[in-house]
Formats: sequence, structure tokens, C-alpha cells
Amino acid sequence: MEVDREDGRTATMLRPLACSRSVLNRAHGSASWSQGDTKVLAAVYGPKVGTKKTENPEKASIEVIWKPKTGQIGKVVNDDGALLPCAINAACAALVDAGISLKHLAVAICCCLAETGCVILDPTKQEEQKMKASVYLVFPNSVLSVLQVSVTKIDEPMEHGIITSVTHGAMSVEDYFYCLKSGRAATAKLSNFLRSRLQNRLPSDLLGDT
Repeated sequence: MEVDREDGRTATMLRPLACSRSVLNRAHGSASWSQGDTKVLAAVYGPKVGTKKTENPEKASIEVIWKPKTGQIGKVVNDDGALLPCAINAACAALVDAGISLKHLAVAICCCLAETGCVILDPTKQEEQKMKASVYLVFPNSVLSVLQVSVTKIDEPMEHGIITSVTHGAMSVEDYFYCLKSGRAATAKLSNFLRSRLQNRLPSDLLGDT
């Protein structure tokens, strides 16, 4: 089922992607992420050295501070739809820029369900407001796929995994799984984009299990 979009995109076409790293001087890592006119700036401050000798670094906590429009921790430059997925993508890029060891990267995308039953990806704000329901999907994107190296040990298959999802509105189970399928198919472009932007910044210790 087709749907007419004001910007001329097909239902599964993403908006133009853009990413820049090390955009803030005082942060340990930072990145800006854009999808169309939605733009997010994320920064990482830390990690801080543990105060207790018995602390387990593998069970460290992360504090996320969301400050729209103002503040040094995170800054929403512009919201034109799919804001949360853009923020997750920006945060992931900032973590890489900070040299934080990761078990895997993550890619996030928004899928919307129209009254007609059509599913569209990466909606603008105007499109989001017209949709019956929407779901934000976050998929694991193996660090290995970004590094393009051969490793014999792989803890879990990435191609079928999902980290989390957040839904708004009501949709059937069948529609949800269709959104899941459509969103997962679109992660190939996001993964390729991450590879082109982050490959020269990923340290070798990202291959660890932390």
C-alpha cells in the first residue's frame, strides 16, 4: 500500500543523514546527529573513577540528562519528527567519540502506522501528528559490522535482536511486527552510515565484552 508524502519520499525512505563528532571542546566525547531537519547534539562526560575499590566496572550506571534547547549535556537543535531515535543515534555516536567500551552499537528508527494501514519510516513531525500510531525501535548493531574485521567469538546473533521499543497509540500485534520488520530492514542504511562516520574512531578495545 502506497502513501503520498509531502517531501516525495517513498514509505521506506529515510531522510538525509548527517553526523559530526567532537563538536564540544569540554566534553569527553560529543556528536551531532541529523535526520532531515531533526537535529540533536549529545555529549558524554565521564566515565568517572569509582570511589570504592570493590566497585565492578561491568555494573556501572549511566546517568542520562535530557535538556531540550538549552544546557551543555544535551541540546535539541531542532525537532522535526522522530526526535527520540535521533537522540539515541546521537548518544551512541558520542559514546564512540568518548572511547567508551561497548559490547555493541545501537541504531534507532521510528515507524508510523497510518489509518490506511500503511507503515512509513522516519516521519517528519507533521507526519507523526497525522499517524494512528508510532513505534520507536532500537536495534543492536554489532561493533564488528562497523569495524569489518573477522572475530571467532560472537556472543549473540545481531540480525534478529532488538534492544527496546516504545509505542504511542494503538496498533495490532500484526502491525507491530510489520513495523519491526520494516524498521529492521532500514537499519542496513543506518549501519552503513555509522561505518562511514565512526570506523576511524573505534578503538580496538570495543571488541571486548564490557
